[in-house]
Amino acid sequence: MHDILTVSVTVFMGFFAIMNPIANTAVFIGLTSNQTHQQQKATAFKALFTAFCIVAAFSLLGKGIFQVFGITLPALRISGGILVFLVGYHMLQGSSSSMHSEQSEGDSKNTPPSEGQDVAISPLALPILAGPGTIATAMNYSAAGGFLSIAVTISAFALLCLISLVCFIYGQKLVSLLGENGISIVTRLMGLILTVIGMQMGIQGIHDARELLNQVPK
Repeated sequence: MHDILTVSVTVFMGFFAIMNPIANTAVFIGLTSNQTHQQQKATAFKALFTAFCIVAAFSLLGKGIFQVFGITLPALRISGGILVFLVGYHMLQGSSSSMHSEQSEGDSKNTPPSEGQDVAISPLALPILAGPGTIATAMNYSAAGGFLSIAVTISAFALLCLISLVCFIYGQKLVSLLGENGISIVTRLMGLILTVIGMQMGIQGIHDARELLNQVPK
């Protein structure tokens, strides 16, 4: 029971750091500034539901994807660790990773979209909420064990989606309360956590790769 609780907290904190609901709330407000409150609610629900479906699908199909493409878990942990580390590094610098933004350099990520454009799927669901780093993290945690690992991963992400939904709905008050400096501090703290998680995933991947190579008959 203690091990399950520890794993659950670890998975949740990993997702929390990489999704960073506080910073993403500011992005959400910028992208939906021309919408009414009811439209913002609908956009938030659609974006988070889409992101949840994407992550749940990769969590459930992770091992199948491995088998189809001949991918090993150590390879995923090393590559996923690099992705997560890069996202965390950019957050430590006080900027968003290009993997979590669809706009080119020089464009503001908070620029409102043109009227009629649906931002729920892109860029909110992909790549901001369910970007490569989030997907790699989900596959890493879910593929490490059996059904229990998959259930914990999906449940942790579902809880985070609910938290993000509340943050998005009350985003104006949250951003006003924290201010730009508060959001910047939270972003940098989440970046520090992500760099450590990414490094840990990479170290575990290298360790597993060495054991896998030692098992190959010479």
